[in-house]
Amino acid sequence: MNPTYDSRTVFLHWLSAALVLGLWIVGQCIDFFPKGAPRVTVRSLHITLGVLLLVAVALRLVWRRSGGVKLAPADPGVAGKLAVGVHHLLYALLIALLALGLASVWFRGDNIFNLFTVPAFDPGNKALAHNTVELHGLLANILLAMAGLHAAAALWHHWSLKDGVLARMWPGLALRSGPPKN
Repeated sequence: MNPTYDSRTVFLHWLSAALVLGLWIVGQCIDFFPKGAPRVTVRSLHITLGVLLLVAVALRLVWRRSGGVKLAPADPGVAGKLAVGVHHLLYALLIALLALGLASVWFRGDNIFNLFTVPAFDPGNKALAHNTVELHGLLANILLAMAGLHAAAALWHHWSLKDGVLARMWPGLALRSGPPKN
């Protein structure tokens, strides 16, 4: 039987992936909405999902350090070291993106679902808010591209190498596809 990650690790991974994709889609659509209540609602949704992603990432990191199953890289050589590096880069991008998202809310000031307002850090400094939001968007695009490469590599392992790497994070797949072919 091929080793798999524990159910909490798998859940937090796929929750993070779904939130990243959902946040990117919502983020791309915010400016399509007219100013006022519609845009406030969509931006508030984006901020709320971002906070949920922050919680999920924090839980992932705590769980990974304290109780999650840790598997060795599938390839002990250069490819395995590259995979570990890519995972660290994905975490670093996620953390930087979340920090920039929080900074964007604080620098710009935001109305959250018309329930409460986060006051702007420096209301007269539009450039600071603008640059932070732009950098947040750039990192979001980079993270999505990296996540896409991560997914493509997992699919390549599954369909070309048939080594069971994808099944480690998708345990039900291991049952359907049988043992990996080495």
